[in-house]
Amino acid sequence: MIRPFLLLHSACAFGLLALTACTQPISPERTNGPTPRATPPGAPGGTCWDRHVSPAIIETVTMQVLVQPEKRDASETLIAPAVFRTETRQDIVRPRSESWLEITCPVDMTPDFIASLQRALSVRGHYSGTVTGKLDRATRLAILSYQRQNGLQSQVLSLDSARALGLISVPR
Repeated sequence: MIRPFLLLHSACAFGLLALTACTQPISPERTNGPTPRATPPGAPGGTCWDRHVSPAIIETVTMQVLVQPEKRDASETLIAPAVFRTETRQDIVRPRSESWLEITCPVDMTPDFIASLQRALSVRGHYSGTVTGKLDRATRLAILSYQRQNGLQSQVLSLDSARALGLISVPR
């Protein structure tokens, strides 16, 4: 007598075997893994880059435009008040721009490096969290705070910032 559990187990094993025989290996083009970072034209080999986009700054200007002036009689008594219309326009204060930012390579962002980064940002008053060696949200915000001083609106650590913090040697 065949036990129902054994029959079901055998059927599942046979089904899985049939499925694995029918599947094809997934090609690298079909995987959702990390894609290689783009680099600017002419970038030297072995360097890492990030595309930095500065959004446009748009200012909304609202004005009251005189349509009809007030009317007064001979004795300067107001007959009809002035009539205005509201006009709104948007002015581009700074256009959107794209630039390349040389960054610290991801392979160099080890836990020890990140812990040193956290300590360096803490000493300068930008990081108040615990030194964890993890590139978490608090660390990224501290990087942004530090880099804003130099006009860079990015949470990605630039190579210049890493050098200024004393984390990477400065070339001669």
